[in-house]
Amino acid sequence: MPFGLEHPRARELDRVSEILDAIPTITDMVLQDLTHGVVNRNCGAEGMTAEQVLRAAIIKQAEGFSYEDLAFHLIDSHTYRRFCRIGFTQKGFRKSALCKNIKVISPETWEMINKLLAAYGEDKKIEKGKEARIDSTVVCSNIHEPSDSSLLWDCVRVLTRSLTKMKEELGISILFTDHRRRAKRRALEILNAKSKKARVNPYKDLLKVTERSVGYSRSAVSILASCEFHDVKDMALAMAMTKDLEELIPLAERVIDQTKRRVLHDEKVPATEKVVSIFEPHSDIIIKDRRDTYYGHKVCLTGGPSNFISDCLIVEGNPADSTLTCEMLDRHEQIYGHYPLNAALDGGFASKTNLKAAKKHIKNVCFAKKRGLNEEDMCQSPWVYKRLRRFRAGIESGISWLKRSFGFSRCTWKSFESFKSYAWSCIVAANLFTLARGLKPVT
Repeated sequence: MPFGLEHPRARELDRVSEILDAIPTITDMVLQDLTHGVVNRNCGAEGMTAEQVLRAAIIKQAEGFSYEDLAFHLIDSHTYRRFCRIGFTQKGFRKSALCKNIKVISPETWEMINKLLAAYGEDKKIEKGKEARIDSTVVCSNIHEPSDSSLLWDCVRVLTRSLTKMKEELGISILFTDHRRRAKRRALEILNAKSKKARVNPYKDLLKVTERSVGYSRSAVSILASCEFHDVKDMALAMAMTKDLEELIPLAERVIDQTKRRVLHDEKVPATEKVVSIFEPHSDIIIKDRRDTYYGHKVCLTGGPSNFISDCLIVEGNPADSTLTCEMLDRHEQIYGHYPLNAALDGGFASKTNLKAAKKHIKNVCFAKKRGLNEEDMCQSPWVYKRLRRFRAGIESGISWLKRSFGFSRCTWKSFESFKSYAWSCIVAANLFTLARGLKPVT
């Protein structure tokens, strides 16, 4: 490939490229994901290499591109083509190929890549793992603000859309009524109602049409199971529709149940039992600082003085930070082979039990809020406590950088497995630039 441009961004990408070249195991792990289940790797059309897939994913997260934008820039930009090792004669890749290949990289592979980067950073003395700062944040799912009426409306329109597709594309005769217009009107009535009492009748009608749509869908599943298809495409389409309906019907029934309990019976439904989206049902309800409500997953991050994010724990549910303290410190020991000499954590991680457990392995443990603990019990002196407390605040800037520059605030990939891959890919991309900036330029 020709030499790169004399531009700070191009030189930074060159240093990132040097890091990836220095750890060839990374490409081997990506190749394993791409060829998983493939019997003969020498057959078929020539596609993207493992190196191109990994580097394209890094560009996507670092620049915040959509797959369509990524496909364009990999054709248009000399610097990005050079970084992704796309040859001069190669035409580039379509957005569908980029999406399919990047999404194949598993969250376990991304996590292992990050561990290799942590080892590289320790070897280059950029991040030694002797000091750690831990904090938690929320990564939101790509869903709208949930309400009972909007969820019921989602159920009606998605189920009806599937039934219409089944009738038009498979030619299967099924009796159903399209209630989408009626459901949308009831949802708007509920939205604009001025009192709780005024919402009851529209809710009852909306529940009625949702139950009817579920009933039509159950009949459709039975019909699909009894049909015989001679065309391979029709058979594949029928299997995909059956799978979609079998996933959607239980979710719709849960939405109907929670709406009846909340609206008609004035019952409080526990957060663990609520469905906040039929598109991303894995999403949790996270109430942060008793004021803001988020829909996604709590994420615990461990960083160091260089703001290298050495670890990420994606949590299901909304457990208290204090239940994660020991786990995060143990995970640090697994990554670096030793516990940190000093650890600084947010106040939510504090408790006497956690302090006692941490002090068995760590010299100084600082919680940003004392929570009834003494400075002398946490650190060897008040000066050390104040220094570590200031040190802990630095991870806030690291989290802000991840959210602003790498899309960490909101996951745009579908399913919980892809959610984890997305979060890890953001962290890997950010860490590569952190390491690149920490490397001494070659003179």
